[in-house]
Amino acid sequence: MARSPGMLRYHSQMPSRAVTAVRKKLSEALPAFMLGGAAALNKGGSNVEASSFAALADKLDYLDSADLKQVRAAYRFADEAHLGQFRASGEPYITHPIAVAGLCADWKLDAQAIQAALMHDAMEDCGITKPELIERFGAPVAELVDGLTKLDKLQFSTREEGQAESFRKMLLAMSRDVRVILIKLADRLHNMRTMDAMPANKRGRIARETLEIYAPIAHRLGLNQSYRELQELSFRHLRPWRFGAVEKAVGRARGFRRDIVDRVQKDVERAFKEAKLPVQVSGREKTVYSIYRKMREKHLSFAQVSDVFGFRLVVGTLPECYLALGVLHQLYKPMPGRFKDYIAIPKANGYQSLHTTLVSPLGTAVEFQIRTEQMHLVAEKGIAAHWLYKARGAAGTDAQALGAMWLQSLMDIHDETRDAAEFLEHVKIDLFPDSVYVFTPMSKILALPRGATPVDFAYAIHSDVGDHCIAAKVNGESVALRTELRSGDVVEVMTAPSAKPNPAWLNFVRTGRARSKIRHYLKNMEGEESQRLGEKLLAQALRAEGLQLPAGDAEGEGADAQLWTALLRWSASRNREDLMIDIGLGKKIPSIVAKRLAMLLGERGARPDALTLTAGRFVADDAQPAQGTVIIDGSEGATVQLAHCCRPIPGDEITGYLGRGEGLVVHAADCGVARRLAQRDSEQWIKVEWAEAPERSFETSVSVLVGNGKGVLAQVASAVSGAEADIVHLDMGDDRAAETTELRMLIAVRDRLHLAEVLRTLKRASTVLRVARSKG
Repeated sequence: MARSPGMLRYHSQMPSRAVTAVRKKLSEALPAFMLGGAAALNKGGSNVEASSFAALADKLDYLDSADLKQVRAAYRFADEAHLGQFRASGEPYITHPIAVAGLCADWKLDAQAIQAALMHDAMEDCGITKPELIERFGAPVAELVDGLTKLDKLQFSTREEGQAESFRKMLLAMSRDVRVILIKLADRLHNMRTMDAMPANKRGRIARETLEIYAPIAHRLGLNQSYRELQELSFRHLRPWRFGAVEKAVGRARGFRRDIVDRVQKDVERAFKEAKLPVQVSGREKTVYSIYRKMREKHLSFAQVSDVFGFRLVVGTLPECYLALGVLHQLYKPMPGRFKDYIAIPKANGYQSLHTTLVSPLGTAVEFQIRTEQMHLVAEKGIAAHWLYKARGAAGTDAQALGAMWLQSLMDIHDETRDAAEFLEHVKIDLFPDSVYVFTPMSKILALPRGATPVDFAYAIHSDVGDHCIAAKVNGESVALRTELRSGDVVEVMTAPSAKPNPAWLNFVRTGRARSKIRHYLKNMEGEESQRLGEKLLAQALRAEGLQLPAGDAEGEGADAQLWTALLRWSASRNREDLMIDIGLGKKIPSIVAKRLAMLLGERGARPDALTLTAGRFVADDAQPAQGTVIIDGSEGATVQLAHCCRPIPGDEITGYLGRGEGLVVHAADCGVARRLAQRDSEQWIKVEWAEAPERSFETSVSVLVGNGKGVLAQVASAVSGAEADIVHLDMGDDRAAETTELRMLIAVRDRLHLAEVLRTLKRASTVLRVARSKG
């Protein structure tokens, strides 16, 4: 039973007596457990709700009386706002905000966060406005609630687009105030706990989203307790049969291994008693999902998973962690290669512990985790431990600083990403739970996702280092930029001022920061190139009208500024740069824009200049043909492409197609694809010519028929190399048993004369039966 915003405003303005009357009528029509009891407005409200808030109040004993009063006011407001709303289970809706606030209270969040938790659905479901919340509870609380509100009022073309935009809004709010994501994780955790009443398809969608996004965020912020529970609940709803099977296997194993666990625990407690080292020993069991994931990733049966059970040891001080490790290693033999020191080198989310795996007297592997009480608090609560420290009066550690670094990286990614789906993609990439730990030459430690490369390392140092990276050394040896880094590597990056990001880097970088920085640079570079090409095309098209392109833009003053303002209004462009980019990308036809500009110039009294119309082939300002012809010399960027269908090279007759949004695509004049495009879209074609001295080599396709035998590829490669050409790509096909094989090669040549020389050299090879250039 959802209410409209209008209904809400009516209720929010009703006096207490009217609310009581409404509640009395509801109580006559509905069972008691379905009422949403505003305890402050109606003392005879639902006992369920009264006890629920009483339980929350018991958890808030760390707040002072003034804060508690504010929380109670927020509860009353939320209770009234959700009056008449029910969850899918049939419970009053107010039970959900109270439960979310209770989870936040377990983390000892402040009064503002508890108020926002109680009202987190008020704007989204009840039509409450942000100004209303600011007036009643202050700007900080309203900002928190707004950050938690999805963008349901906007229209998106797909559900995925809307989800991505809402997620981006939440993460941006979270980067400004981490309490947003803590409340959101508490909200998602309670929803997952109570999701049985939902339809199966909705359960699956929410569980998948939780497993892909919210559980990794909880892990990234060090909220390991919430992370494990979110994973477990998601797995149970996504794969109920598999969850049940593994859960039963764990239960059976628990019974079989009880004697082992009891014996190990007694041995450990006795050893520490003899060493006179106080310690808290507790058993630890792997979650069902982590066991299932290990079975899948390593192709193991359940019986082969050795570390289902383990122990956690909590000691008093940091030095005692290493003393405890010595006691354990004297008690049982350690397994080689299974020791990890996360105290000296913490995980990216601030987690610190010593991990060691020992062989028990019965031959089974048992994992131990050793940490101090403060480390245990951070291990379970992560960035939320910051408030727990404050509540206990203890000094915080650097654990939350690592989470803050990741939040800052989200802002960096957002600054370079305008598309919400792309932003979500970058964030998902950045949520890898496994990390490698590498060192700079100055011994600074950096945590990177597993599979990260020197390019990721360079961008982690600084965006300028990444943009100008040309080579890298790992442990003093030169390596390729796509080399995967391993923990303990010392990485050194070489840069050059003239270097720039390579689009091929996007194929192997693993961090969202590196990927977003590279894409941002390439987009900017493409925009600048498109703008230059648009300026050139419009100037040439205007010369064909006998006029020169006027200077200035719409931002200045005078007649030229008025002219550009009129042209931009006609073309629906924001500024001169946008207009030129659209022309360069083929979204606007230069000849049509030129005719409009000529008309505007004519209204000002400008007349075609005979000298401009009859000028020679080249003009002094840019050494380009005057009559609308674009010169191709190989130095063009992403906005000028050579068509892959015909792969033209200097010497071929060529023509240019201004693809809509693709920039200028150069085709050979006899290309079949070009002819079909010309019939369909004749206005998009412009004249192009090769420069007299191109600046680079060009790729073209060659087909070579060879007889099968030893050393055939070596002969072909030697012939191409002898003609001073390069093989860029080679495809041999799948027919290995035949007497002949057709080699399809992509080779780089200077022009048609150079290609002819390569073909003649290939024909002279004894194993070559036929060779020809391939088009199409």
